[in-house]
Amino acid sequence: MKIAIMGYSGSGKSTLARKLVEKYNIPVLHFDAVQFLPGWEIRSQEEKEKMTEAFMDSNDAWVIDGNYSKLSFDRRVEEADEIVILLFNRFSCLYRAWRRSIVYKGKTRPDMGEGCKEKYDLEFMKWILWKGRSKKTRDLYKSVITKYGDKVAIIRNQKQLDAYIRSKGL
Repeated sequence: MKIAIMGYSGSGKSTLARKLVEKYNIPVLHFDAVQFLPGWEIRSQEEKEKMTEAFMDSNDAWVIDGNYSKLSFDRRVEEADEIVILLFNRFSCLYRAWRRSIVYKGKTRPDMGEGCKEKYDLEFMKWILWKGRSKKTRDLYKSVITKYGDKVAIIRNQKQLDAYIRSKGL
């Protein structure tokens, strides 16, 4: 089974990925861990691409958590048996990210690059509320839904996420 999880920052992609990994006992690739080196430095594009390709090449089943359209995007959505898109509203995502920042204050989340301590600052808030919801991003989700609709699960709120989780026996 191959599952690609996409969606807005703070929508619960990594949490859902962990639940799916536990249920199906398959490997996971968290793109935030691929993107960031310690101290929130950004890894080179070449290295990120190599890491992504190596993960996909060496696993017959996987969960990939994150958007990152420049990292084997076409291959990822084509190969995925299921694509989950989390489209929570911006204020739910903001609240969820704030709550997460309290839980992981001063720590690195398990789905984040090593040495990247949790932060919740004005720049991240702007990302959640506006920058991460650009027309380009919305159009990307629309194109995935249009092209791969038969294998896409669109989740817009906690009630729908809970129903999805129940349907998977998670």
